[in-house]
Amino acid sequence: MATGNFFREVELPEQKSFSDGVLFPAVLAPTTNTNIAAFEEAIRAQKPWLWSLLQTSGVILFRGFPVSSPSDFNTVVEAFGFPEAHYVGGRAPRTKVVGRIYTANESPMDKRIPFHHEMNYVPDFPSKLFFFCEEEPEKGGETPIVLSNIIYEKMKNKHPEFVAKLEEHGVKYTTVAGDTDHPSDIAGRGWKSIYMTQDKHVAEKRAANLGSKLEWIGDNGVKIITGPVPAIRFDEERRVKTWFNNLTGPVNGEDKIFDEATCVELGNGEAVADDAMEDCWRYLEEECVAVAWKKGDVMVVDNLMVLHSRRPLLKPPRRILASLCK
Repeated sequence: MATGNFFREVELPEQKSFSDGVLFPAVLAPTTNTNIAAFEEAIRAQKPWLWSLLQTSGVILFRGFPVSSPSDFNTVVEAFGFPEAHYVGGRAPRTKVVGRIYTANESPMDKRIPFHHEMNYVPDFPSKLFFFCEEEPEKGGETPIVLSNIIYEKMKNKHPEFVAKLEEHGVKYTTVAGDTDHPSDIAGRGWKSIYMTQDKHVAEKRAANLGSKLEWIGDNGVKIITGPVPAIRFDEERRVKTWFNNLTGPVNGEDKIFDEATCVELGNGEAVADDAMEDCWRYLEEECVAVAWKKGDVMVVDNLMVLHSRRPLLKPPRRILASLCK
């Protein structure tokens, strides 16, 4: 089964086509009826080609393959051979399911999650993201994706001085966390979960290793100050710059994503210009692709090249699982 014709590229109406003829995302389907063992074998056998396709497109969506359980999804992730990226410093509420598989952000599904590169505020951020649709949504709940270099170019053309400041100074993130988790918040992990310890001194050391400083508030709270960290990164493989930041978190059209405990500013302390962020949000929406999830879908995302988000779920159920890789 693991031959050169195991996979076939298919087209979906939602895909975008660029001037070089590359479709975003790449979508693969099986050429014949198969099983999870054959799918695993094909991934291992054709890994160089799949890696090349991911490098070219930025995202691969596998549709129609026999992935029906978290264990099947774990098998797929391990077949690719990427080391696991641990979630130390991550701020979204997540729960381990099996092996290397976790729930995606557990915040209420009626909340929108803004576009971001996963864990872009830590030095050793994941390079690859895997998503799996265990239960497809009745309506809404898509995971939109967008090429980050396109956003960078549009922002540079419209706001060259602001982008120049971003490249020079980077960004600084400040957020407040308690000691317990609050799954109702998009970034709702308490500091004990974020740093995987009950000890404040250990948390301080782990935060420092991730480029953050902790300022304790009362008995249980903490202010997490991260940065300055790069807001723009250079993709060595593709020779392009990417919009590698969470600046659009506090500005989301008419929606307020984060509460007043979250602050994003330039690395030199300057406030982020509202007009620049409103344009950025508009570009993200204009350039993104949102494919409706189907049960069994597996999506592989290059985290340096592609931003992702979550649209509100309009009609449940929805269960998306995730795995992070180095």
